[in-house]
Parts: sequence; C-alpha cells; structure tokens
Amino acid sequence: MSSSDRSGTVDVKRSYEIRTYGCQMNVHDSERLAGLLEAAGYVRAAEADDGADVVVFNTCAVRENADNRLYGNLGQLVPKKAARPGMQIAVGGCLAQKDRDTIVKRAPWVDVVFGTHNIGQLPVLLERARIADEAQVEIAESLETFPSTLPSRRESAYAAWVAISVGCNNTCTFCIVPALRGKEKDRRPGDILAEVEALVAEGVIEVTLLGQNVNAYGSDIGDREAFGKLLRATGGVEGLERVRFTSPHPRDFTDDVIAAMAETPNVMHQLHMPLQSGSDRVLKAMRRSYRQDRYLGIIDKVRAAMPDAAITTDIIVGFPGETEEDFEQTLHVVREARFAQAFTFQYSKRPGTPAAEMDGQIPKAVVQERYERLVALQEEISWAENKKQVGRTLEVLVAEGEGRKDDATHRLSGRAPDNRLVHFTPPAASTPVRPGDMVTVEVTYAAPHHLLAEGPVLGVRPTRAGDAWERRNTAAPAPKGVMLGLPAVGAPAPSPEAAMGGCSAH
Repeated sequence: MSSSDRSGTVDVKRSYEIRTYGCQMNVHDSERLAGLLEAAGYVRAAEADDGADVVVFNTCAVRENADNRLYGNLGQLVPKKAARPGMQIAVGGCLAQKDRDTIVKRAPWVDVVFGTHNIGQLPVLLERARIADEAQVEIAESLETFPSTLPSRRESAYAAWVAISVGCNNTCTFCIVPALRGKEKDRRPGDILAEVEALVAEGVIEVTLLGQNVNAYGSDIGDREAFGKLLRATGGVEGLERVRFTSPHPRDFTDDVIAAMAETPNVMHQLHMPLQSGSDRVLKAMRRSYRQDRYLGIIDKVRAAMPDAAITTDIIVGFPGETEEDFEQTLHVVREARFAQAFTFQYSKRPGTPAAEMDGQIPKAVVQERYERLVALQEEISWAENKKQVGRTLEVLVAEGEGRKDDATHRLSGRAPDNRLVHFTPPAASTPVRPGDMVTVEVTYAAPHHLLAEGPVLGVRPTRAGDAWERRNTAAPAPKGVMLGLPAVGAPAPSPEAAMGGCSAH
C-alpha cells in the first residue's frame, strides 16, 4: 500500500471501526472521524467481520475509572493486532487530551494518539505511523478546525447533530471538560444555517443543536439573545420538521429562549435542563451559578409557555460534603419539577477536578442508599407523567434500532415530538413504514420508560427522510441504530459514560 502523507489517502481499501464513549459531542466527533477516514479511502468494517484494519477509540475522561476501561479494551486487541499484520490502533478524545504520552507508555501497541482539538489529523497520523513504524502522538492545545467543517459519515439518514459551539467557559468543580476542550468558541450563524440547509437537502428532517453549554451561544460577541435568535432562524429552514438542542445551562437560560421555543412551530417542546443538586449549599460548592429558586423559576416559566413540555435533567448524588438535608432538597426539587426523566449519577472522583480533592467524600454505602431513594422517586414520577399520555394521539418519527425488543414483539419504535419513546404495531404490509417516516398513533398504555400504541396505526406520512433512509440502505447495509437527539425521555438511564451528565450536560 502506498500513500501520500500530505493527503492521507490510501490506495487499498482498509477497514475501520470507531468505538465511542462519552457525551453527544463525542458522538458528533466520531461521525466526523468516520467521514475523514472514508474521504481518505477507508471503508467501514461490517459488523460480521472478525476485526478492522484500523480501530479508533474516541474516549471520555469524566469517570474515575475511564482510563482502566480504556486500557482493558486496548489489552483485548493485543492478540488481534499480533495476528493481523498492518492493523493500527488510534486513541483520541478527552482521555487522550488529558493523558497524552501516558497512553503509549502504558499501551505501546497503540499507533496514534490525538486530542480533541485536532481530530482532522487522524488519517495523516495513521499514515505517518505506518511509514515511520512508530507511534505518533499529536495533541493540539487549541482548536485547529471546527469539527463541523470536516467530512461526516452520519449514523442516521433522518436526524443529525449540528454543533454550534465547542468548549465551555464554566468552572464546575466536578467537571474536567473545560480543561480538555478549552474555552467556548462559537460558530458563525450563517455557517450553522448553511449546514442545516445542506442536511435538509440530503433528507434530514430533525436536527439537534449541540454545544457543551449550548445556550451560552453568543458569548463570543456579547449577545445574550443570540441563541434564541438562532433557534428561530433554524426553525425557519424550509423542510426541517423538528429542532432540538442540548445541553443548556440554567445560568444562561433566558426568557427569549423560552419564547423562541414556544413560538417556533418546529422547535420541540422538550428540554433537558441539568440540575445536578437541589441544595443551594451544594450548588455553591459545585460552582453552579444558580440556586434552587432560580432553577424552579425556569421550570415554571417553561411550563407556563408550553404546558405540554417534557423536561428531563441530570442529578449527581453524593457530592463531597452532601448532608442528608442537602439530599432532601434534591428530592424536593424532583417532586416540584416532576421531570419526565432524570439521569442520575453517583458522584465519583474525576481526576484533575477540584471536587476530587475536597474534604467530606461520602462513603459509598451512603451514596448508594440515597441514589436508590432518588431513583425510586423519579421512577414513580416518570410513570405518573407517562400515564398522562394515554389516550393522546401523537405523530411519531419512526426510528431505527430504538426498541431492543422490537423484533421479538413485532413492533416498531419512534419518538414523539416531546422525545418520548413510543412502541407501535406496524401497519399492514401494503403500507410500508421506513425509518424517517411519520406515523400517527394513539397511546394505549404507559410504562415508566416508554409508551405503547397497541391499536392500528391511524396514519402514515412518507417523508423525504424515509426516502433518504431507503436510498442509503439499498446501497449499503443498514447502520446501527442511533438516538434521535436528546437522552430518551422515559428510557432507562444509560451508563454514566454514555449519558449527557458525563460531559456536555454541565
């Protein structure tokens, strides 16, 4: 195989696999990494293959045992690499940005280490490693190219992430993200809208605006209403049916954003608003710049403007110094806010964060007991909120791979406008339904984590997104399922590394 170091293109089709950990920003970055590799001549490894020629780990650094998990996975590849001449392993993402040379020292069989700021260099670094026959470690200290300007291989034909900013200006004591992804940098509104319009032209009908602190958009230019303006402008793109965003911060959640959500028809009435704690004392220790009253005030305003809004959140249990009284304040907020879903996390030390060095680390048994009480309360509330949906008629965007038991139950799944997961009985074979199409169904049953529509489908609306899915899948095998935007309202909480509370929800 020959190659050009400058272009990074390869003459022989080599296969690749990307393993992604962490938040939605990592998912977005992995789509860009896939696009870069395919532009350089690589092909995606089929699921049935025994292995790929290039395996890329896009890592997360927010969990205490993130490095152990990485090195365990890397260790499993040692015999495969020995048996597969020319195989390469690359490690990128937040853990790579943090640990740098340590990765190659602990796992000398790794070929490439790259950071969060230079993902565009991956094909070139792989080729340099192959030619030099030694590991290439390249960690940029600042953003070289905004990820959204790079090629992309999207997992979904009908829904897409659109990053509007990278980095974060907050200093939460439990979060290492600002140190790894840098200060916030915003994209120009025209560039964002141009990307949305291009996605719609490809068949996408749902976009999720993405940022580490998405509603702080505009901080670069000092415009506190920039995000609300962007929501309205995005909502005005012809052919775009659903607009979502994640993750906002209560500090920057202004009334104009609520107005934009309520007044723009295709901006969904669904909000993921991280709480983290209901205790003012703990919020102060976390360096969260709001207090309980401010948070509940936002929830009240959202519900006043959009009574049907589904609100989800992230909560950390057992932050250093948390007392039983502090925890009771969290339970109070959960009862008042009546979240459709809460993604709950037991606090664990994030290496490199101020909280990891704080006094008052809570014993594991205490954290576990509080966690179980919180989960039980939220489960009760989620079920009660879902029961309110029974009898409602919903238009559901048909998804691919959302329902793990769909094959066994002969059902299909999709997302309601408020992002609740809905399982429904497929219509007759004479009325085909594709991922990306819309179906109208009546909810007949509610569980804590999903809704059922067991009766006949009331209507099917073929869409351009369904056409796009069909085109993609007649040309290539169907991709793995992908979530439609925000964390699933009414789905079991994902692992901490996979949920938003791990990274971009702060």
